Amino acid sequence: MSAITTHVLDTARGRPASGVAVVLERVAEGLATPLGRGATDADGRLRDILPSGAPLDAGTYRLVFDTGGYFAAQGTDAFYPEVAVVFQVKNGGGHFHVPLLLSPFGYSTYRGS
Repeated sequence: MSAITTHVLDTARGRPASGVAVVLERVAEGLATPLGRGATDADGRLRDILPSGAPLDAGTYRLVFDTGGYFAAQGTDAFYPEVAVVFQVKNGGGHFHVPLLLSPFGYSTYRGS
């Protein structure tokens, strides 16, 4: 499993959001460096955005979710074309799970386990 994982739930439909494209970036000195990309599976999860066992250093990271593409594929109008979740890893190593609760006109996130 990747050191960073995510899970997207479509709260308007009451089910996992499959097929959401996600990009993971490292942010330093105003520059974003892509580290990985993928799409959520049928359960709304992305478990391998980083290679398994890849080290995770302390720093600032950003997960960018293509919510516009997801809702367009559902035939649903939505307000947010993308959601960017920026978070800090204070100590390297470990596992960080960043879920996204999503609807066409709102979203929330938290640090999961």
